[in-house]
Order: sequence, then C-alpha cells, then structure tokens
Amino acid sequence: MTQYPDAPHDPRANYLALMARKRLYGGLTLAIFALLMISGFTLADSRNAGGFWDGLPQIFDFPADVLRDTLPKLDRLPGHLVEYFPALVETINIAACSTLIGAAAAMILSLLSTRGLARWPRLIPVFRRVMDILRAVPEIVIALVLIFVLGGGPVPAMIAIALHTAGALGKLFSEVNENADLKPVEGLSSVGASWLQRMWLGVVPQVAPNYFSYALLRFEINIRASAILGFVGAGGIGYELRNAMAWGQGRFDEAAAIFILMFATIVVFDQLSSHVRNAMISSKKGGH
Repeated sequence: MTQYPDAPHDPRANYLALMARKRLYGGLTLAIFALLMISGFTLADSRNAGGFWDGLPQIFDFPADVLRDTLPKLDRLPGHLVEYFPALVETINIAACSTLIGAAAAMILSLLSTRGLARWPRLIPVFRRVMDILRAVPEIVIALVLIFVLGGGPVPAMIAIALHTAGALGKLFSEVNENADLKPVEGLSSVGASWLQRMWLGVVPQVAPNYFSYALLRFEINIRASAILGFVGAGGIGYELRNAMAWGQGRFDEAAAIFILMFATIVVFDQLSSHVRNAMISSKKGGH
C-alpha cells in the first residue's frame, strides 16, 4: 500500500492546536491590557495632586460631612427641595431642547451618510467624519468654549449637548437606516418623488420607532450631562450644587436636597423611558 507523505493530520489534534493558539493569543491580549491599565493608573497617580492610596481612606469623609450637616436640619429639607426645583426644571429643559435639536440634526446627517439613501453619495465620507468629530469632542469642552464666547447660562450648555447628541445619535440612526427596506423608496422614486419625499415617506416611517427609542435613551444621558455642565457655569441644578458645595460645612443640607432631586429625576425618567420602550417593543411584536 502506498504511503503519502502529505496525508491529512488528525482533526482532533488540529482542533486542540487551534484552541491552544487561541488561548495563547487571548492570554497575551489580556496581559497587554493589564499592563496598559497598570501603567496608565501609575502615571495618573504620580501626576495627581494627592496619591490615590493615601486618599482612599478619606473616600467617605464628604458623605459623612453631608449627613452630619443634614440630619439636624431635616425640617429644612422640604423647603430646599422647593427652592431648587426651578433649577431642576431648567436642567430638564436644557436636556429636552438639546435632545430635540440634536436628534433632528442626527436624522438629517444619518440619511445623508447612509449608502443607498444618501442625496450625494460622494459626500458620504464627509458627513460621517462630521459625525465623528461631533461625537469625539466632549460636551464640557464645547461648553467651555461657548461660555467664553457667549457668557454663562443655559444657552451654551444646550448648544454643546445638542452638537454632541447629533454626532452620537447620527451614528446610531445611520445603522438603523442600513436595515431599512428600499422597496418603498424605489416605488416613490419611480413616480418622481423628490429625495426629501422619499426619505420622509419611505424611510422615516420604518425607522421612527428605533429613532424614538434611541432619542429617549439619549435624553437620559443629556439630563446627567446638563447637570454636570452646571459646574462650569452653564446654569441649572449643577450650578446650584457647585455653589452649595463651595460654601462647605453649613450648607451641605442644601447639597443633600439637590442630590435627592437629581437622583429622583434620573430614576423617574429612566423608568418612564424604559416603560415607553417596552410598550413600543410590545406593540411592534403584536403588529407582526
């Protein structure tokens, strides 16, 4: 019987060798990731004003000071909640307006950057890079620049969050657009519909539920962002929290009331948006 030197190897041995190679690559990747994390933490700790390990035992000092200052003044807490509620409404308004403006811009950018739907196919990379830039620049950086130009207040915060929202939602919307059925678009095109009519009547009705779901999720994020931007002078509840914390001991009861308002707001809108999304998913399944 003739023996062939190039006879196939044992499949089981090949499989074991392949798995060993995958484990080796996975271990090397994990080791590199761990080294990068350790080196990054060491560098950040060395450049920090105070060492992380030295300050770790003091991590609960501020919450303890807040409780110590608030417990004897619990009778004032309802009054503080009422006092800072208008600032909370301002923060929610900033988030709502920026989400609406950003979502509208994201819808336009996503349609212009989706293959098969774009008005100008050659400009698809341009619109995608615009969304990348808007998404890459943090809201606080844009807000600081706008505060320098426009002065403090809610308008710089709204513009900053809207720009970042347009980039973030534009990426998500474009992925949704790629799954849209093109038959309605082709049908509208055959009867002479314009690009805007094809998008509005052929694409938007298909993707609107996903658009709305992503916009609600972004609205939750924008509430947090608008509160954070208040620390840099952009108004809202964050600005009041910064002032209360800046006074230090003696006004921590006001800071506690602001914390309660922020926490309650996040919980309420999180539950509300989850309920709306679940209702949309249920209705969509029922329709099928």
